[in-house]
Amino acid sequence: MKREEYKKKKASWAKTKRFLKISAFTFLIAAIGATAYLFKLHNQTVAVLDRSYAPLAQKEPQELHVEPAKDKISILLVGVDESEARHQMEGHGRSDALIVATLNPKAKSVKLVSIPRDSYVYIPRVNYRDKIAHAHAFGGTAASIDTVESLFDIPINYYIKMNFNAFIDVVDALGGVEVEVPYERIEKDENDNNAIHLMPGLQRLDGRHTLALARTRKLDSDIERGKRQQMILQAMIKEATSIKSLTKYSDVINALGENMKTDMTSKQMLSFIEYVKTGMPEVDTLTLSGYDDMSTGIYYYKLDERNLEETRQILKSHLGLIPDSSSLTELNTTQTASELAHQ
Repeated sequence: MKREEYKKKKASWAKTKRFLKISAFTFLIAAIGATAYLFKLHNQTVAVLDRSYAPLAQKEPQELHVEPAKDKISILLVGVDESEARHQMEGHGRSDALIVATLNPKAKSVKLVSIPRDSYVYIPRVNYRDKIAHAHAFGGTAASIDTVESLFDIPINYYIKMNFNAFIDVVDALGGVEVEVPYERIEKDENDNNAIHLMPGLQRLDGRHTLALARTRKLDSDIERGKRQQMILQAMIKEATSIKSLTKYSDVINALGENMKTDMTSKQMLSFIEYVKTGMPEVDTLTLSGYDDMSTGIYYYKLDERNLEETRQILKSHLGLIPDSSSLTELNTTQTASELAHQ
């Protein structure tokens, strides 16, 4: 009887060993496959980012070299319409969105400032004041950077420029973004056709509808438009940091393709993984208040000087250029200068 039990146990152990061997072999093959895919994905990422690398010859070399995810840095995010029709009419084309992002790795925080496209500012390239969106038409990305540096009195360490196609494809690769649409409106698509029907409410939008939401301003103002762009950017960051599928990473990388330009190297861009791998950074959005002006017969958005100076101080503090000004952050994000004036 004991002999029969022994044979059964031996047979069972043999089956177990065979199962373990097969499992181990399967796991090894899967691990090799995953490693090969990750290696391929890494190479694919580097190849795309290397194609996107476009240093600005016109811009003076930085006095102090900074590294993303290690140092406090500033980035200018430029959204442009570089369609064939716009390119023929305007050359460089105007910037459709300008957002300054300052990153503080130690505090693990990001500050975002959307600059209304009709803001009346000094443009160094032409040595006179005009709409900030015109800076890109006057001298491309370098002229936009010079103008923003003059406006906020801070260095812009890097830039990332994306056209509408990249924006649409990235949002689609993320599986869409969840955002609040403020009202119903028929809006222009990426080809300037009235083909996008926005409906109000919290919802998940695809790339084309998200772009239309980012651009719309006819029923409110450039300030609200800037707030929507910040909301969309935060939603994109949230989706990107929650990606668990390797194929989604690949889709996002492919979406960038030839539609993004930056003066960060692939190594510098990849270092941002360190910035977000432990979770979502704290993101503060700042608003530039001002007023509409038609005194010259041309519409301009005149920035409130007090609010602008407060924003300068906040950005300088976040970049470590001056001592901390956290009290100003609270002031800027909860009350505009115009609201204070009526108290």
